[in-house]
Amino acid sequence: MNSAQMERAQHHTAPVVVALSSCSKEDARTVFRALGKAFPCDRTDDDAPQYGPHPHASVWTSTYEVCPERAPVDRQQLSAPVEVMLQGGYWGVDRMLETLAAAFDVQEEGMAAGDQEKEVQVRLVSGSH
Repeated sequence: MNSAQMERAQHHTAPVVVALSSCSKEDARTVFRALGKAFPCDRTDDDAPQYGPHPHASVWTSTYEVCPERAPVDRQQLSAPVEVMLQGGYWGVDRMLETLAAAFDVQEEGMAAGDQEKEVQVRLVSGSH
């Protein structure tokens, strides 16, 4: 790899859409805060998930700019399992899964792959390593 390729690789970011469902707004906030410590996000720190008119049908989404460098993420506690859908390029989604696995126990539930992007469905639970 020449120096120009190395420089591009160092500044590479990949957007990954994260959608949370089947969870409380407090657990959604826990997940978003953990990911926000690792990667830049379209949400501010004080932008907390809120229930809409139908609280049991709430889905919260954020887009993260996944990059090669990330801050470490501590283990997090959830009050109940959280359903998560990740959508983006292969590298970005894989990196996001690594980050989620550092903070939660991750149970893969499904995956759909295309030429340039993939969608992964996982379930997050509290746990300890």
